[in-house]
Amino acid sequence: MVRSVPFLILLIAVMPVTRTIVGTTIGSKATIVPLVIGAAPFIARMVESSLKEVDRGVIEAAESMGASPFQIMFKVLLPEAKPSLLVGAAISVTTILGYSAMAGIVGGGGLGAIAMNYGYYRYQQDIMFITVILLVVIVQIMQEVGMKIATISDKRL
Repeated sequence: MVRSVPFLILLIAVMPVTRTIVGTTIGSKATIVPLVIGAAPFIARMVESSLKEVDRGVIEAAESMGASPFQIMFKVLLPEAKPSLLVGAAISVTTILGYSAMAGIVGGGGLGAIAMNYGYYRYQQDIMFITVILLVVIVQIMQEVGMKIATISDKRL
């Protein structure tokens, strides 16, 4: 349910919770609460889909050889799902980077704050354009590095 709420709306909606936990609703400390609330279900879904990709036959083979649930998790599921988990991690990092840029609206700092304070409020379109380009470049670099690591770690290739 939380994943279907746009992050900007979530950021505003959890302000009372943020104030209770952190003591403020503005600043970089205040953005941690909505970032965790917004990112946790997203990351959980990525991990779940990665683990579901593991072939059921591999799990059954481990069970038939007498592997314990702990052994199945750490010696079968995680190694088999490792490339997919790494791709999911790269996607999650880029998504959370986008969330943190949106957190600039409540004074969270970073490129989102620069884009809002200088590009939007002061009508400096060049600053807005540069921050958007920087965000795109950072996301692309993170995505490529994550995909490269996932490809290297994939023992099936």
